[in-house]
Amino acid sequence: MHVIKRKTLIEFFEQQGYQDAKGSLEAWYYEANHAVWASPADVKDQYRSASILKNSRVVFNIAGNKYRFVVRINYDSKTVFIRFIGTHREYDGIDAEVI
Repeated sequence: MHVIKRKTLIEFFEQQGYQDAKGSLEAWYYEANHAVWASPADVKDQYRSASILKNSRVVFNIAGNKYRFVVRINYDSKTVFIRFIGTHREYDGIDAEVI
């Protein structure tokens, strides 16, 4: 998969107070970049706790479920678009199916 864009991950974990997400986000990036997901079922096979939403959105729990991470996946083009990273409280303030 081609993940767009890694800089978003780096900018998040370089912020004050979010450094604990670095290892989890870097591991996710590596795994996603090497994955071949043809459907939401493939994502669930690799990440059992991932939540599959409408509009090709997937929610991952990061850093021991401390943060939420939303991506949009285009399975045909093998592209993953990072849409949101934040705390559970911040996640509660968004509509993950449209962000």
